Amino acid sequence: MIASETVDELTARGYPLFYGALGENLTTRGLTLKDLRKGDRIRAGGALLEITLPRIPCRQLDVYGEKLKHELADELIWKHDHTSAYWGMSGFYTSVIQPGPVAPGDIIAVVTTLA
Repeated sequence: MIASETVDELTARGYPLFYGALGENLTTRGLTLKDLRKGDRIRAGGALLEITLPRIPCRQLDVYGEKLKHELADELIWKHDHTSAYWGMSGFYTSVIQPGPVAPGDIIAVVTTLA
């Protein structure tokens, strides 16, 4: 899961990205990923998801240049530390708690938080 706002910002800076280019399966809009923590639950269409870990930029992003990884994460992200200024930028891994259909335009919203 990654925020469309992150992809849009990086595209505006000249990266040739599109939704899905960073390997995400779900692109959100209007959801403040910086506020999410492990264990928070998200309703995406008919599915219920739980945040498990922040995504760590991997070698698959090398096609966009080494600099991109540093725009998405720092050492604190590697340590899963939510105090990082980059928290939420690289998105999150989620697990499916309740399967259901998800389609473009579906509402994606936080339903429970642990904070």
